[in-house]
Amino acid sequence: MDQKKRRVRFAPSPTGPLHMGGVRTALYNYLFAKQAGGDFILRIEDTDSNRFVPGAEKYIIDSLRWCGIYPDEGVDAEGNLVSVPSERHPHAPYRQSERKPIYRKYAQQLIDAGWAYYAFDSAEELDAKRKEAEANKQTFSYNHASRNSLKNSLTLPEDEVKKLLETTDNWTIRFKNPENRTIEMDDMIRGHISMNTNTLDDKVLWKAADQLPTYHLANIVDDHLMEITHVIRGEEWLPSLPLHYLLYEAFGWTDSQPHFAHLSLLLKPDGKGKLSKRDGDRLGFPVFPLRWVNAQGEVSRGYREDGYYPQAFINMLALLGWNPGTEQEIFTLEELTQLFSMEKVVKSGARFNPEKAKWFNQEYLRMRSNEQLACEFEELLRSFTCDRERNLTHAELTELSGLIKERAHFITDFLTICPYIFAAPTQYDEKDTRKFWTDDAKAIMPQVIARIESIDCKYTVDCPEHVPAAEAVPHIEESLTSLITENGWKMGAVMNALRLFFVGQAKGLGIADIIYYLGKKEALRRIRKAVETL
Repeated sequence: MDQKKRRVRFAPSPTGPLHMGGVRTALYNYLFAKQAGGDFILRIEDTDSNRFVPGAEKYIIDSLRWCGIYPDEGVDAEGNLVSVPSERHPHAPYRQSERKPIYRKYAQQLIDAGWAYYAFDSAEELDAKRKEAEANKQTFSYNHASRNSLKNSLTLPEDEVKKLLETTDNWTIRFKNPENRTIEMDDMIRGHISMNTNTLDDKVLWKAADQLPTYHLANIVDDHLMEITHVIRGEEWLPSLPLHYLLYEAFGWTDSQPHFAHLSLLLKPDGKGKLSKRDGDRLGFPVFPLRWVNAQGEVSRGYREDGYYPQAFINMLALLGWNPGTEQEIFTLEELTQLFSMEKVVKSGARFNPEKAKWFNQEYLRMRSNEQLACEFEELLRSFTCDRERNLTHAELTELSGLIKERAHFITDFLTICPYIFAAPTQYDEKDTRKFWTDDAKAIMPQVIARIESIDCKYTVDCPEHVPAAEAVPHIEESLTSLITENGWKMGAVMNALRLFFVGQAKGLGIADIIYYLGKKEALRRIRKAVETL
């Protein structure tokens, strides 16, 4: 087994949007395969027809592509799930609903070998059994202890079984667990596990009603046929591991049985329970990679739409359950691929920290060049109503991006940080007005205006051949500082009065920076307007 080329699969169900925990499972599969030059396969497990959600399959594929996780098999170059076998996709179709004939054959094989049986109990009959058990303070299980008293091919005459199979579709095929056997299993993360078969239910493998297998049969058959060498999945599937071991034995596939690894849960920020959409709604963070709108029109936020870079999202997820053993926290996907190993995946649940997620994005934002950020800033400004006579050029936005990026977590913060550069304030903070628009400020403002008027326009963006910000801003600052110092005025009082005029409140970028990016003409217009208004 260990000498074979690594082949892993991510096999989500299209029952809704892909949770960030599912993305982490896909990521770990991808890293584990690529670390050894193996293959990562995407397979859609849509055998639960009652829970199928239109659009969910495309959402899964789009989410992985946004994250930079591209399957070697399963999806074509356009992002469509492959249905027809080819040289690159020899195991197609990769949608389980298109593989129905395959599963029926293997279900019959288990029947013929005595590892499974037909069950004809109706939902109402089984519900009555459960209620009867509850009344006696017991728990009903369809297992080795109860199956010989229930309506199935183990208890009914052969001719009646045949008649029921031919005349109804109200039957299933259940696995027949052996009695009182200890199953010895190994998990790559959790180590050795033992389980007695008397604790197991006889799970349904096939449903005649929709002619589809359940997860248990379909995933074992598909993993075998697709030559999967390692199954890396969430810990919610750990209770199913004994059944899956027994299915490999029942089919005679133990020599090709894959290695199993069950990942721990992503936990709420307080560490108490599994992270859910409700936690995100309550605490104000997304739990899905992309925005999702359900059939009722309810919108769930996505990391992409919230302004996260996919690299930051992936980096954050990688460290929720895996530790490289060093102090390093920022990794490219290529670095993660080189360093990843199952030995360093932790057994305990990983607590999600929304603030740490923002920190990762902030780090990736800071690593981007001012030029890259200016391009993103320009895109952001397209939806913002500016009242400037002339919009800032790309070069000016590049300089401005370099100034404000240290203050931002997301590119969307750029407008939050300095909207006043692009649109004048429409009102003035009352508290700041009372504090800084004093009689003393009114008395000296004509001199301040005169000093700003005396600044050469080349030191602001008014002039086509203006001086770069790195040179111009110190010049403006020195000019204003010298005026204030020479007259013995309080620096904070003057600067905050100007900031009130430019911003609408006494906070924001440095006054010299603001004057440079507003331009002398706009700066003076705002001062005069504020003086008249206030």
